[in-house]
Amino acid sequence: MASVALSERIPNNVNLSDHRRLQRALEAWQPGFLDWWKEMGPVDNQTKEVYLRTAVSVDRKGWANFGFTRMPDYRWGIFLAEPEPDRRIAFGQHRGEPVWQEVPGEYRAALRRLIVIQGDTEPASVEQQRRLGATCPSLYDLRNLFQVNVEESRHLWAMVYLLHAYFGRDGREEADTMLARRSGDQDRPRLLGAFNEPTPNWLAYYMFTFFTDRDGKYQLSSMVDSGFDPLARTCRFMLTEEAHHMFIGITGLTRVLQRTCELMREHDTDDVRRFGAIDLATFQKHLNFHFSVTIDLFGAELSSNAASNYTMGLKSRFRETHIDDDHELSHATYPLLHCRDGRFENQDEPALNALNERLRNDYIAEVEDGLARLNRTIASHDIDVTLRLPHRGFNRKIGEYAQLHISPEGKLISASEWDSRAADWLPTDADREYLRSIMSQAVIEPGQFAGWIAPPARGINDQPIDFEYVRFD
Repeated sequence: MASVALSERIPNNVNLSDHRRLQRALEAWQPGFLDWWKEMGPVDNQTKEVYLRTAVSVDRKGWANFGFTRMPDYRWGIFLAEPEPDRRIAFGQHRGEPVWQEVPGEYRAALRRLIVIQGDTEPASVEQQRRLGATCPSLYDLRNLFQVNVEESRHLWAMVYLLHAYFGRDGREEADTMLARRSGDQDRPRLLGAFNEPTPNWLAYYMFTFFTDRDGKYQLSSMVDSGFDPLARTCRFMLTEEAHHMFIGITGLTRVLQRTCELMREHDTDDVRRFGAIDLATFQKHLNFHFSVTIDLFGAELSSNAASNYTMGLKSRFRETHIDDDHELSHATYPLLHCRDGRFENQDEPALNALNERLRNDYIAEVEDGLARLNRTIASHDIDVTLRLPHRGFNRKIGEYAQLHISPEGKLISASEWDSRAADWLPTDADREYLRSIMSQAVIEPGQFAGWIAPPARGINDQPIDFEYVRFD
């Protein structure tokens, strides 16, 4: 394994200095990245010192070094996990063969597409969250937001490295294009729908980190077994950082509910908006929206592209090596929920074509576990309300449910009934305006928190909760 070159212009553990042409190409891309960061990174927070975690190596001791850093000075770099000796492809038609250190020519286009789609999501989330600092509920939360922003940007670097190192001119052009697209831009949108949705407030941000960053975990996990070893090693290290993003989501939502329930009990009312908090109905509507938008990211229920990527050995199932089957799926089937004649029923489909749905099911099972934790917070206050995930067909824009109107409970309804009831199920302009009103100012005094969220149970890296996580001097 190469040593970590932290002093280089681009910190890395891939022996970049031994590959001068590649090094020059990435150094030529770097100014464009910095321009993108200055234009689309966190608004009005470029000069502040932030207590950030920075990777200096890929082992347990080195990936989380804490210290104060101005975000434009953050040591973005290229880090691949340690190689596994004699690693073999675990699935598909090449199962048992040595993993590839170079791109197989026949799989070049498919592999490049996977890398571009993953890479495009990373700057998109930074763009979606760039204005949240102006309304942060505490310095603790502001610091966590900035940690996510710099790590998502480093994940962009990881994908750009692969494009530059293994895909020649096409890869360089794709890397440039990722800096040109903009989240929500009608002319230059990001590639996936969820990454063009606005993140206008902190409730949406916590939902994003709970739901959408968890999708990131599952997409990365399906590539850690890739037959293309550089991609597998890159994703393995990215997963280390992705865990913190999901931590922000579950703890943020738990803290919102904690404060809501405290006020409900204190004032014996469901209407906590009178006290500047987020009522459970509004919370449920945001949950409905973010869940439905995120499960669209897994793609259509039946997909020939997913089948091809699996057969080629590029993208696996979740925890592929822990599944007890032949890992080829040539004759296997998988149950898939269809809507037929107004009824939902399972029907066996070729397992290869249903890989998106299997990954979505694995994801939903983990989300259900997180939702159970949120419901325990409500139950601990003796409040008889249960948050629920909507039906998988609710509010879908991709796949076989895209043309249907389905209630959160899973009832097939008419277009007119959907139009009349959508405001009961999804956030409205009035809901967003209320959230804007209670999140109109930033709380930046150490140890202070906005009235709509409870403090965390502990600080970052064993620091006290009232630590000055972001310096405004």
